[in-house]
Amino acid sequence: MDFNMKKLASDAGIFFTRAVQFTEEKFGQAEKTELDAHFENLLARADSTKGWTEKILRQTEVLLQPNPSARVEEFLYEKLDRKVPSRVTNGELLAQYMAEAAGELGPTTPYGKTLLKVSEAEKRLGAAERDFIHTASLSFLTPLRNFLEGDWRAISKERRLLQNRRLDLDACKARLKKAKAAEAKATLWNDEVDKAEQELRVAQTEFDRQAEVTRLLLEGISSTHANHLRCLHEFVKSQTTYYAQCYRHMLDLQKQLGRFPGTFVGTTEPASPPLSSTSPTTAAATMPVVPSVAGLAPLGEAALCLEEVAPPASGTRKARVLYDYEAADSSELALLADELITVYSLPGMDPDWLVGERGNKKGKVPVTYLELLS
Repeated sequence: MDFNMKKLASDAGIFFTRAVQFTEEKFGQAEKTELDAHFENLLARADSTKGWTEKILRQTEVLLQPNPSARVEEFLYEKLDRKVPSRVTNGELLAQYMAEAAGELGPTTPYGKTLLKVSEAEKRLGAAERDFIHTASLSFLTPLRNFLEGDWRAISKERRLLQNRRLDLDACKARLKKAKAAEAKATLWNDEVDKAEQELRVAQTEFDRQAEVTRLLLEGISSTHANHLRCLHEFVKSQTTYYAQCYRHMLDLQKQLGRFPGTFVGTTEPASPPLSSTSPTTAAATMPVVPSVAGLAPLGEAALCLEEVAPPASGTRKARVLYDYEAADSSELALLADELITVYSLPGMDPDWLVGERGNKKGKVPVTYLELLS
């Protein structure tokens, strides 16, 4: 019991001494041992690494899971060391709603058929998103968290110990200085000077030892950067795979919907980055229009006999084909990516379609598969 009381009193005395030393340093009333420039650079580099790792981690979590409530739930499950329950992605939920809507509104109607096709695509997108989130969490988020919860905690602990050793060292220097000043006035203080010098030697040894331990940990930040670099490459790889899957799914959907004129309005830009700033739909609106052919019914009311239609005398445009397109029937023109064709519009024609000509072949072509050239 007496031993514990003495230990508590000793710890309280050390804490008080450090508090006094720290306060006097803040007010400029005590000297402070400065670390060398290399050590200070290591500390600054470690602090910067920790700060940016936290920001990147938090923002990546937002990217993978935009819902704050869901992120809090996942965090609690991880802290409780329990498996996070599987959650339906937004794409999968949208697919479910579209499928249910098609069933109620009529799966055989043009709108219902399109809903079902889009539903299937959204379901595939949702599955791709789920795989991406899982892969990114394992290959990127987990290593970042391990650094913050493991290596950085160890570094922080050793830095606190180093700070305490420095305060003890400077307090010993201050006591030795006072003892020498008193010795100059009276010879009775020789024992105090010897005691202060001994305490200073012990404090200096402990400080040097702790500084070396802390330095080794700080220099390990370089290894941390190398590890995070590998993880970053894995993250980019998984993200590239995800977007490539999304592109393929949407391109396939666009091809399917492009075969049903009037049931799908194409985007104003191609699925892949256009080579010019002119959007296909906008350009289609400015396409030269062939004068009406006598007796020709508007599109949608009667089948279009393209053989009876002659191209305009001037103003036809060239177009580059962006993707392969398989003609759904004899009224359409099959396309091959990167080939050049001549295109023009007809009165009353669906704005998402143009008449395309290649040699002696002619047929309807979807605007979203073309890049109109000036």
